[in-house]
Amino acid sequence: MVVSNDSELQGLKEIGRICAATLNAMAAAMVPGMTTRELDDIGRKLLEDAGAQSAPETCYKFPGATCISVNEEVAHGIPGDRVLQAGDLVNIDVSAVKDGYFSDTGASFVLPPGNARVEKLCRDGRRALWTGLQQVRPGRPYAKIGDAIGAFAAKNRYTLIQNLSSHGVGRSLHEEPAELSTWPDATERRIIEEGQVFTIEPFLSMGAHWAESSKDPWTLIAEPRALTVQFEHTIVATRNGPLILTLAE
Repeated sequence: MVVSNDSELQGLKEIGRICAATLNAMAAAMVPGMTTRELDDIGRKLLEDAGAQSAPETCYKFPGATCISVNEEVAHGIPGDRVLQAGDLVNIDVSAVKDGYFSDTGASFVLPPGNARVEKLCRDGRRALWTGLQQVRPGRPYAKIGDAIGAFAAKNRYTLIQNLSSHGVGRSLHEEPAELSTWPDATERRIIEEGQVFTIEPFLSMGAHWAESSKDPWTLIAEPRALTVQFEHTIVATRNGPLILTLAE
């Protein structure tokens, strides 16, 4: 989607704010002994109370309102009977739709008390996201985003998952520009357009390069096995840089 008027921008800001607020509230509600289904129920209620619907559930019949991935799970974890434990690495991915506008956000958290190395991984995952955000300007190559994140990862001795990419969003959950690499990609030739709506979501890892299928049709596991974090914002490319839609007010 390319934003063409203020009405569209306001619709995107509204659903972005809802996704961000839901993510923050879910993170604040996590406690040891809670199941991932109970955490998902909190997210579902928050979305519904705001007049929004779960995007993965609506678009893909995903069996949950949000994706909750724990420890070895990289993405698309199904909420269920798994009990959260102190020290778990938990990724919460919230995407939703309201009035025809979609937004997508995610973040990883260590359930206290956490291991210092894993807490640092979370901090660096957020830094990797902001490194990519700083590359956004209309007229610049999309490849600059992956190049910058790749340099950050290499400097800090991390790897990046290279088969989970960013994507266009706005009028649907996944749309053009599709498969935006958050790692160095010599084949990426596209140019950022003013008003373009898309996500940036690097998967920073302690050694994994790929996300592989698990026993269920949804959950993806790190290969080789290594703790991995994801941080994601939905943005609009503007002359002043990225307008971040998924920040809670």
